[in-house]
Amino acid sequence: MAYWLMKSEPFKYSWEQLLKDKRTFWDGVRNYAARNNLRAMKKGDRAFFYHSNEGVEIVGIAEIVKEAYQDPTTPEAAWVSVDIKPVLTLKNPVSLAQIKADKRLSNMALIRLARLSVQPVTEKEWQLVMELAGH
Repeated sequence: MAYWLMKSEPFKYSWEQLLKDKRTFWDGVRNYAARNNLRAMKKGDRAFFYHSNEGVEIVGIAEIVKEAYQDPTTPEAAWVSVDIKPVLTLKNPVSLAQIKADKRLSNMALIRLARLSVQPVTEKEWQLVMELAGH
């Protein structure tokens, strides 16, 4: 299993909305690096759900339930979507400030590639964030 982080602005699509919907497709990615990460996702992989711009914190864990397919919001074949479902709401959301303050997470893509909307997370980083979240 691989680990990921997926960013969404809460006013566009929030964790709470995913909980209500029970499943959604992750669309609208128009960055090649983020698209390549979507293509690399496998069914069963886990992803941190990160509220960007507002909240600026990891709030939950989603599971990839359908691998990359043509993004239904564009006819351009270059862009893909994946389907996700909620798995767990974090006991304690983990803020960007907490992550930046923890030297063990200094190489995390969230810090190094701050603008990338879909990014890989190492197993060690995953475990450290889960520890910060109280899990």
